[in-house]
Amino acid sequence: MTLPGSALVLGLARSGQAARAALERRGVRVVGADRELGNDDDVSLLDGAELLVKSPGVPADAVLVVEARLRGIPVWSELELGSRVLENPLVAVTGTNGKTTTSELLGAMLSAPVAGNVGVALSELDGAVEPGSWVVVEASSFQLEDVDTFRPRVAVLLNLEPDHLDRHGSLESYAAAKLRIFENQQLGDVGVVPRGFRAIPGEARRADFEADDPLPAEPLIPGAHNRENAAAATVAARAAGATEEEIARALRDFPGVAHRLEPVAERDGVLFVNDSKATNVAAALRAVAAYDRPLLLIAGGRAKGESFDPLAAAARGRVEQAFLIGEAAPELAEALSDVLHETSGDLGTAVTAAAAAAKPGDVVLLSPACASYDQFRDFEERGDEFRRLVEAL
Repeated sequence: MTLPGSALVLGLARSGQAARAALERRGVRVVGADRELGNDDDVSLLDGAELLVKSPGVPADAVLVVEARLRGIPVWSELELGSRVLENPLVAVTGTNGKTTTSELLGAMLSAPVAGNVGVALSELDGAVEPGSWVVVEASSFQLEDVDTFRPRVAVLLNLEPDHLDRHGSLESYAAAKLRIFENQQLGDVGVVPRGFRAIPGEARRADFEADDPLPAEPLIPGAHNRENAAAATVAARAAGATEEEIARALRDFPGVAHRLEPVAERDGVLFVNDSKATNVAAALRAVAAYDRPLLLIAGGRAKGESFDPLAAAARGRVEQAFLIGEAAPELAEALSDVLHETSGDLGTAVTAAAAAAKPGDVVLLSPACASYDQFRDFEERGDEFRRLVEAL
């Protein structure tokens, strides 16, 4: 594994810091750039740089990225760097929805660390994992659009639905970024896809799954979408050599992940559920379908350029009342015109109003169908605030 002598790391949040540390550990001269430092458009930082490593939050049209490409300087995601510095076979998981749940479930099946888009950057595992042992990677489209030699031995695509169109511009370019997870796979590798999915790039053996596949145990986590995630994880874990008993134990014991249909509290017969990770319409549809109890839905935030009509159709007859927050509230109110709704504005107001309206047997569901950036740092902060508000009721 050869690395260049000098690199510019663009974006110095968690993945950028991990990339910087991994490069410096190998004697690479590193310069850092970040919006917080006010130097994220200083093209002189590229003088002498042989590589640009960019954080997933940095768009392709950022000044330094465009200039690097003009100069012929390679642009890598931190995922690409991590895959080069680690001496480990990777199981990588992508898809519009279910990535974190499936990745963490796979980690439980394989007794393997999980990194990537889940909080721990892949480069952070450098020097911390046994060479040759499996590592599970959650891979976002923002990370995959800048890979080069990234080659998971097992690659999983869960689903493909409109998301991040504000960044990728079209469903076609979003899909192309996702499918890069397969492009460097070789004979002997495995590509896991939904049954009936179109042809995929690369040379991997194809293995497919669907929600009603027989499993060695039924998953503990609720919802038809989570059974589909479990089916995908089972196929991938088998490909990585897990035993049926290891897979069954994980399916029976895995409790799910924070911010994804996470039960927060039950008060006076009302269940409060944190699904803050539902940052697009397709994810919110899964949440609405997961319960056969009356729903009080809290939705809204920053829209991603997709229609709310499918959510409105799913809400009819299932959602008793909707409480709308953030920038997208007017657009959601228009789509949900024939569902009882009110514009709450902020999350605190929405939680208070939903709790007051709820009856025993109801579910108060935070499933925003939107990004969080209008009012929160990220979906975790939004979910943590929901949990705090519920606990304070």
